[in-house]
Amino acid sequence: MIELLNVSKTYRLKSGRKTVLNGVTTRLPWKNTAILGRNGAGKSTFLRLISGIEEPDSGIVRRNKSFSWPIGFRGSFSPALSGLENVRFVARIYGQNTEELVDKVEDFAELGDFFYEPVRTYSSGMGARLAFGLSMAIKFEVFLVDEVMAVGDAKFQAKSKAAFKAMLPTSRIIMVSHSMQSLLEYCECGLVIEDGRMTYYNDVKDAIKRYHELNA
Repeated sequence: MIELLNVSKTYRLKSGRKTVLNGVTTRLPWKNTAILGRNGAGKSTFLRLISGIEEPDSGIVRRNKSFSWPIGFRGSFSPALSGLENVRFVARIYGQNTEELVDKVEDFAELGDFFYEPVRTYSSGMGARLAFGLSMAIKFEVFLVDEVMAVGDAKFQAKSKAAFKAMLPTSRIIMVSHSMQSLLEYCECGLVIEDGRMTYYNDVKDAIKRYHELNA
């Protein structure tokens, strides 16, 4: 599904450089995978690396499946463009039928007339609904989930979770979450990030056990 070959990633902080991954080599199987680690360990960075949003400092990231951006991620939206125009732009990038994708996202996101307004006028919740609806409208083989499983009111959350679960028979997920219940519900195996290293666990319960040890 995905392979990391001697991958390193650091960030510059005021106090120096923060090492997120230090020469990591690992391969993830075709399974629903939980990503765990303490705050600041690099879980979200790992998702951005495997989605292609960010590049490693060194090493190679190989993918043989189509990966979504992290669900709920709005960093690629142009604030000056409307929701409609942003969806059309994404449709062209991913080779989707433009008007079909527009219809799906407009129906799912339930933004009303705001769908035709600049994204800079959206509340954070509205932007998340647009991003979530767009994520669900494209049939990726692997969905990346960074905490956000559903947004909006209870009705919209139920709709979002139903749409997400409908993807699982033919797709896989890589999930970052502080909810152990969600990880147990959706994931089979786990990957724990610790001090720039990654350790794979074939059983998600073992990964959760290690996570609790790190936070004891």
